Amino acid sequence: MKQLIQAIRSLIPLSPKEEQVIGQLFIRKNYKKGSFFLSEGAICKYAGFISRGLMRFYINVDGEEKTYGFLQENQFISNYASFVPRVPSQQVIQALEDSELYVITHADLQKLYQELKYGERMVRVIIEQVFIQALTDLNSFYTDTPEARYRKFITEHPDLGQRISQYHIASFVGVKPQSLSRIRKRILHQGAKGS
Repeated sequence: MKQLIQAIRSLIPLSPKEEQVIGQLFIRKNYKKGSFFLSEGAICKYAGFISRGLMRFYINVDGEEKTYGFLQENQFISNYASFVPRVPSQQVIQALEDSELYVITHADLQKLYQELKYGERMVRVIIEQVFIQALTDLNSFYTDTPEARYRKFITEHPDLGQRISQYHIASFVGVKPQSLSRIRKRILHQGAKGS
């Protein structure tokens, strides 16, 4: 809970009473590796904060999983396009590791707005960050080569390469695993030549 309080405090000021409210409205949930925070076709029940673990966002396209994002410790998580309007989700959110999250329901989020002086500002800032990241990733998918997307991935997430399977990284980059293997060899070869 301390991580969650610190993360919220980095966005808005909090009084001790407001910290207590957060402690009452957020509940701890554990997700085993491979389990789902959100299944396809379900309405997203929670917005959450990852205190430990790693989650993957993907969609099914003709039976093929297309990964479009990863979230890890100290990041907020939800499918806001489903959570806010209470509509079924096309996106899937799956735990890639055993994960611990602090989650809040839609109804309790409304209480949070009433109880926290800057609650609405906090959620607006979180959603803006998620929206900007989603647009950046979408633009990259259409404007960058797979190699450029992979280079960006390893630059922005140097710690995730060891935690995520090559299959999921390949899906995120937009190539088959064999093509990712060739991209990685090419980058390694270029690095060796440059040193």
